Amino acid sequence: MQTSGKIPVPPNRQSENSRWTACITRIRDSSDEAAFAELFEHFAPRIKGYLMKSGAGATLAEECAQDVMATLWQKAHLFDPSRASAATWIFTIARNRRIDALRKSRRPEPEEVYWGPQESPDQADILAMEEAAVELTRAIAALPAKQKTLIEAAYFNDLSHSEIADQTGLPLGTIKSRIRLALDRLRHAMK
Repeated sequence: MQTSGKIPVPPNRQSENSRWTACITRIRDSSDEAAFAELFEHFAPRIKGYLMKSGAGATLAEECAQDVMATLWQKAHLFDPSRASAATWIFTIARNRRIDALRKSRRPEPEEVYWGPQESPDQADILAMEEAAVELTRAIAALPAKQKTLIEAAYFNDLSHSEIADQTGLPLGTIKSRIRLALDRLRHAMK
């Protein structure tokens, strides 16, 4: 007896996944608000609970759940049922939003800005910064196109990795790997 290599899904899970997949398809194809309401009613409380169990406070969990459902509405066209079940796709979005929220909460406070007269920077420092900027511009231009695009999105457009994934449709791991490789190339180029 040959097996396909996939773990068999119980029939009740198949029908439930088919139901959610159909809802996402209706949202994608015709902006079906009833389908969205059905998904929202089922998944929003579950997402909130999942986020609270992972350490988020009630307010943050509620905000993230709302954001996940809004993302579902806006990005229904990115759902690929051959890659994941509807629930897996939705909870992956939730997980990514939670990670984004943690990163934002851990960002350091900006330094104080001093108003008024300040010392003029030394001419040698200005020249060194300008040369470094030119060198960095050349190094970025020399990156492979796939890496350059992601570096620009992450550092010039200030997008998180999950926002880039949402926009490009690329897997999050691919984005992280390409950005890591690009940063390594830039470090070597700037030495």
